[in-house]
Amino acid sequence: MPRMISILIIAGVFLLLDFYAFQAFRVLIGYLPTYPRQIIYVVYWLISLVAIASFLFYNLGGKSVLTDGQRTFIFAWIFVNYASKFFGSIVLVIDDIVRLGQWAYAQFAPPAESTSGERATGISRSEFLAQASVVATVVPAIGLGYGVASGAHNYLVHQVKVPIANLPRGLEGIRIAQLSDIHSGSFFNKKAVMHGIELVMAEKPDLIFFTGDLVNNKATEVEEYIPVFSKLRAPLGIYSILGNHDYGDYTSWPSSEVKRTNLENVKEAHKLMNWQLLLDENRTLTIGDNRLAIIGVENWGTGGFAQYGNLNKAYKGADDVDTRILLSHDPSHWDAQVRSQHPDIELTLSGHTHGGQVGVEWGNFRWSFVQYRYKQWAGLYQEGDQQLYVNRGFGYIGYPGRLGIRPEITILELTRA
Repeated sequence: MPRMISILIIAGVFLLLDFYAFQAFRVLIGYLPTYPRQIIYVVYWLISLVAIASFLFYNLGGKSVLTDGQRTFIFAWIFVNYASKFFGSIVLVIDDIVRLGQWAYAQFAPPAESTSGERATGISRSEFLAQASVVATVVPAIGLGYGVASGAHNYLVHQVKVPIANLPRGLEGIRIAQLSDIHSGSFFNKKAVMHGIELVMAEKPDLIFFTGDLVNNKATEVEEYIPVFSKLRAPLGIYSILGNHDYGDYTSWPSSEVKRTNLENVKEAHKLMNWQLLLDENRTLTIGDNRLAIIGVENWGTGGFAQYGNLNKAYKGADDVDTRILLSHDPSHWDAQVRSQHPDIELTLSGHTHGGQVGVEWGNFRWSFVQYRYKQWAGLYQEGDQQLYVNRGFGYIGYPGRLGIRPEITILELTRA
């Protein structure tokens, strides 16, 4: 029942956004003759009611009968529709608040000379607000729509040199491909995903690491993509870990046993793709005369995220090697435990943040709302002799696209500091 109430409240908010957006829309087309204007009104509300009906259908059981692509399409349509109307409605809501304040003031203030509310020249107040509201609606709608249509799979290969103190010469030049946050349940374009895998293989990496979130919730999401990700190859192997979404914590299950079975199926998917899943454990690679430890910890994050991982257990036996690389999905783990408990872990690789999926990266300037939640949210960070790289993610969740923060394939090259 609480979930039903929440869904109905959200639908009510959507209807309110439709109402506010309609006020601006009505002013702008007020010059049209009555008949075509009424037809446009009917079309507007028909589209709005279909969007709300789609939202209710999606959340009240319909999601289970839709394919991953259909779910993503419906979610994208609802998200872009109401996210853009939200920005447009802000203009009108602010004006309503100002008018309410003026009315309240007028009840206690002495009478003032009346004004018509119109300028001597130019457009009226209502026309100005309508135009401002429409601009505030259309611009985000175009941007977010473009992010779905073009940005979702517009992969960017980041070439990153990682200088490591005391790196043996035998490990210098090793090239590591990092993927993170695939979220296969959100995909709607298998051909584009395959292109991303081809970009990885074109770099001819020595090692490939995947740092968690293979699925959104359920193991079935990745089934049709197992043949795609199975095409990844690296001479020194492919190693992977679990992310917070892989445990199935964000959906309802008929029983705890079904949830456990789902997690086992997620783990089995890694095996089917020939990825070596590390569950609080490590592997030591002997490369010439040198030894490189790959440490994989289960998900561990701050701020309310699950803390399944045991770093000390994962690290055990990795002290007698030349260099250590830790795979830990959530970058908040680095400050919380890694740097203080194991200062000899030279490099940690994480994901989780998606770079916020929406933001700005222009030269050395970077901004995304996610930076207010995570100190380390995209790219390379260093404290002393320890470094952390946060991958922006291969996939997407929630907003089914990317705008300004492109999906990432990272190629890390180990160098001597």
